[in-house]
Amino acid sequence: MYKIMLADDEGIVIDSTKFIIEKEFGNECEVEFAKTGRSVIELAETFRPDIAIMDIQMPGINGIEAMKEIRQSNRNVIFIVMSAYDKFDYAKEAIKLGVLEYITKPMERTKLVAAIKKAMELVDKERLRRSNDLMIKEKLETVVPIIESGLIYNILLQEHFTEDIENYKTILGIDTKYAYMVAVVCGDAQEGNHMTNAVGSSVRMQKHYQEARECLKEYFDCIVGTVMANKIAVLVPCESNQMDYNDRIELIEKARELVRKMRRKTDISFRVGIGKPEELDKLADSYNQALNALIMTTGSVAHADDLPIGCDYEEDYPVHLEKELFEAVEKGEVNKGIDAARVYFDWMVENNPDSMMEIRTKILEFVLWAEHLAYEKGGMTYQFRSRQDYLPTVMGTTDYGQMKDWFVGKIIEACRNVVSKRAEKSGSLVETAKDYIRNNFSKDISLDDVSRVVNVSPYYFSKIFKEDTGENFIEYLTGIRINRAKELLDTTEFSMKEICGMVGYSDPNYFSRSFKKNVGVTPTEYKGSGKGEV
Repeated sequence: MYKIMLADDEGIVIDSTKFIIEKEFGNECEVEFAKTGRSVIELAETFRPDIAIMDIQMPGINGIEAMKEIRQSNRNVIFIVMSAYDKFDYAKEAIKLGVLEYITKPMERTKLVAAIKKAMELVDKERLRRSNDLMIKEKLETVVPIIESGLIYNILLQEHFTEDIENYKTILGIDTKYAYMVAVVCGDAQEGNHMTNAVGSSVRMQKHYQEARECLKEYFDCIVGTVMANKIAVLVPCESNQMDYNDRIELIEKARELVRKMRRKTDISFRVGIGKPEELDKLADSYNQALNALIMTTGSVAHADDLPIGCDYEEDYPVHLEKELFEAVEKGEVNKGIDAARVYFDWMVENNPDSMMEIRTKILEFVLWAEHLAYEKGGMTYQFRSRQDYLPTVMGTTDYGQMKDWFVGKIIEACRNVVSKRAEKSGSLVETAKDYIRNNFSKDISLDDVSRVVNVSPYYFSKIFKEDTGENFIEYLTGIRINRAKELLDTTEFSMKEICGMVGYSDPNYFSRSFKKNVGVTPTEYKGSGKGEV
């Protein structure tokens, strides 16, 4: 169905045009008309035409001005001008308004019908576009919550790489460097600083999740996670890693309104904790701040900046260098670790040249923490006496240059240990596995058996074994068995059945097929060819 509006002050023109439309298009069209500029504008507002066939000269407001007014409220209407005035100025104004056709009176039936058909095609295209847009929007309504939950999950559990965060930012349209976390905690009621019946309310919250999500989206431009226990984690992008006083007060008031609205909609009680702004890959800290803020107060809304949570630093202290240094150690990035250690040490000496004892204490603190990270991330074995010379070395050094070399050297060692010790441990596991396979290949051994011997999961063992040897477990085991079979065929007179059993095969036919696949001939052909000359 197409809505067509006729605008002309001549009744005979309206009647004839309407007759042509009804005869040509039948019930496809709904036709309405008006005879003055004002009435056509009013009709357009109520009728919402798809196509408007307009005269230029009408009583009161002329057709050009009427089209301008109609275009403001109906951007998709298609205009066809039909006028006795073939003036350039009118045609130029019509072109500006996006008029499809300019037909001069007296009209030709064929031109009018052709123009209406052309307009109908454009209406159909626009309707199809809108339909496709709605379909995409509907699909996004399903997919976006899953993607948002994925981002929240990865951030809170620290299961992400830098490229993961960037991909999430692109997909979700996040264009800021910083964000803060909001912890929404639900329960039957608040008692002191906690919510009662966390388990029961979390089940009820699942039923009301969509309502809660809509409320959160209404109050914050945010990314919303799923219900985890009786909590919903919310990420709110922001421009800066600092929040001034007025913004914080406004945010708290907004959160208080949110709590009241969600209570009315779900009949569940809520508390909201708000963390400090952080870079996106550090938002687990902001979320913990939000939860701690709720623990430290009995209010329904708590902001971390209002409470003594976390550590404040003296002005100009290079917190970013600390973060860069320990991030480098955690990832085993030696060059970044060296750069951060050197710059940090230089900062200490330049800003505190007479504080040798404090500098000694600080480098000891940093080295011990770097090694702690190396033990955690590199799978190292802790030895209680491994640091017995640290304190005498640092206390016995009065030269800043030597002190810096020791400090940077220990950071390098920690970074390298994260990578090398992990590799050493994997290599040791693989060597143990190889020894076991070489000593037991004649038995019916499996991947699970070997994994149990080295005390790691079959999945992880399979991965590191392939990385180390270039072969999977079955390929390696088969290679050892076939090589041993060739030795026995070359040097002994055992029967094929005996050799089959001696190299770990219970089925002679399967042994023969495996041998031919790997050697190119059957065991019998190999034996008869002159002991390995094939």
